[in-house]
Amino acid sequence: MGGNSRLNRTFFMADVLSVAPLLPGNYLCLTSSDGKTGKHIITEAEAYRGEEDMACHARRGRTPRTDVMYRRGGYVYMYLIYGMHWMLNIVTGREGDPQAALIRGIKGYEGPGKLTRHLGVDGSYYGEDLTQGDRIWVEDSGRQFITGKGKRIGIDYAGEYWRDVEWRFYLK
Repeated sequence: MGGNSRLNRTFFMADVLSVAPLLPGNYLCLTSSDGKTGKHIITEAEAYRGEEDMACHARRGRTPRTDVMYRRGGYVYMYLIYGMHWMLNIVTGREGDPQAALIRGIKGYEGPGKLTRHLGVDGSYYGEDLTQGDRIWVEDSGRQFITGKGKRIGIDYAGEYWRDVEWRFYLK
């Protein structure tokens, strides 16, 4: 990664366990309705990996909700929880292999619902192409950060193994 350049399709087509640890420290970029671009340092991301991952929405197979997860990496997967919080996910991996990284935090806004509310990101972003679009993308910050890893949050329903796997990555 070189610095202040949009991350390309090849980056996102890697396995989520390679992509998710590299997201913290990079910029989530959005163009507002007035045409201004905001850059926000990603502080935390969680990996969700395929139909075998009992915490992943794709565990039940392809549905209208999860359809974008089956595309090649580089697209946005949005979903609503509790009828009020939009969750921003980045699809990774190869076409047909549903994987995504949940963006859990940006600098100043920890928590996936708080960050989407702050940024004004909602269901209309579902399916946006991060590698081509002008509304949302990810840029290489060009800086080195120390990251940690830990258990994913809020997935007790998935069972002990999936609850305890350390697929959450954050800035230290």
